[in-house]
Amino acid sequence: MASSELAHIYSEIFPFWNTISEEDRRALCQNTQIISYDKGRTIHRGGECSGVILVRSGSLRLYMMSEEGKDITLYRLQGGELCMLSASCLLGEAITFDVFVDAEEESICYVINGAVFAAIAERSPDMKIFALETVVSRFSDVMWVMQQILFMSMDKRLAIFLADESARTGADTIALTHEQIARYMGSAREVVSRMLKYFANEGIVEVSRKGIKILDKARLRQLAL
Repeated sequence: MASSELAHIYSEIFPFWNTISEEDRRALCQNTQIISYDKGRTIHRGGECSGVILVRSGSLRLYMMSEEGKDITLYRLQGGELCMLSASCLLGEAITFDVFVDAEEESICYVINGAVFAAIAERSPDMKIFALETVVSRFSDVMWVMQQILFMSMDKRLAIFLADESARTGADTIALTHEQIARYMGSAREVVSRMLKYFANEGIVEVSRKGIKILDKARLRQLAL
């Protein structure tokens, strides 16, 4: 992709774009890769400096992982959204936990070299503030996940997950396995299966090999409140 096209895209995404020098704008464009990721591929691992990722199309999942290999989804990124947590060289010691990023589906991303982005941000207060504000804005999503895990019952958590997933995909059928749902929620497959069976017995959902079909949206919303 030509630098002029990238410059146009970045001018719409980055509010600091016109406050940095022409040389710095050119450096950001020249140090951008357009990368296609297959579904399921791990894009970023822990403390790596994979760069600043702008999702062009597809969906990315950000998650934390325990030493035992158990993970919990923090949030997802869709087209037009930005990931700063993948650039540890930019954030320094501001983030003290490891974040992993996977492609949930086939995705195309603009990946800006983290070291270049960080170097320019050091001499551009507007750019650095934008980066930190982007990270901070995502912590509300992280805290919401922590609140669910610590203070909400499993039936409420599952109802919220199914309702959110249905809204995200625009479909009444959630095409995920019990294992996948458990992984996204940071729970055990057996617990999810048991709760889905309860929902099915109550006529809220129908469970099949195709996934989980929501039958009673009103009841599901009531459980999620």
